Amino acid sequence: MATDERSSRRELEDGIERDFSKRMSYADYLHLDQLLAAQHPLSDPPLHDELLFIIQHQTSELWLKLLVHELRSARRLLRSDDLAPALKRLARIKHVQHCLTDQWSVLATLTPSEYAEIRPYLATSSGFQSVQYREVEFLLGNKSAEMVEVFDHDPVSQAELRTLLHEPSLYDEFLAFLHRRGHAVPAGLLERDFSLPHRLDEGLVDVFAHVYEKPAEHWGVYETCEELVDVEDNFQQWRFRHLQVVTRTIGHKPGTGGSSGVDFLRRALDLTFFPELYAVRTRIGT
Repeated sequence: MATDERSSRRELEDGIERDFSKRMSYADYLHLDQLLAAQHPLSDPPLHDELLFIIQHQTSELWLKLLVHELRSARRLLRSDDLAPALKRLARIKHVQHCLTDQWSVLATLTPSEYAEIRPYLATSSGFQSVQYREVEFLLGNKSAEMVEVFDHDPVSQAELRTLLHEPSLYDEFLAFLHRRGHAVPAGLLERDFSLPHRLDEGLVDVFAHVYEKPAEHWGVYETCEELVDVEDNFQQWRFRHLQVVTRTIGHKPGTGGSSGVDFLRRALDLTFFPELYAVRTRIGT
């Protein structure tokens, strides 16, 4: 009979570091002492499910931080006509979006009864107040001066949002890039008040129709258009998944931050960042 030599034990190799008294460890590099000490349930004694709620939202904020980082970089690269690395940033952004959307499945394990126990400890706090989420929306073009006012209590964050409000969005920089490449982008889109959200422009639909008629001749632009559509599609999936989880958890109760809850979230599904990239699809093949 053959002897099974497999074992549940793995010997440490001689070269593996063991002494970190004077060397950087994994925990040192990631500041895990601070990161893992940042969860502070307010319930006393702590409710079992409050830790889930806290970690869910803290990890979302970490992913949002990376999204802001990558979106800023993609915007900067488009401004300097570096399309290839900008596309690399968009590819990473899409993967981060998938992580954010998939996380809702974890929070969806929280039943209405379990959430009802936690909810009083949230007081008036709400994800609506996430400054990083607003930074992502502003970078993608959903500008709102009204939203800046929500952060009067946080002057540093408010100043950052106000700066983003008046700066070109990722889409604005893409349109400027198209103009420099010789595409007939309407002048009104290049010299406008960037603090206002972008509105559908039929002249820009014409530009994209030309690109989609001959994709091989405009491959870089064509690819960027499709990457942007992917980003918006992912964002809408995140919004819809959020709506679903809230619906199954609190029904039609108002949100903790004072919103109407589900109805407020449902209206967000009508928002669009890149309307011409969807409008052009009606033109293709006709």
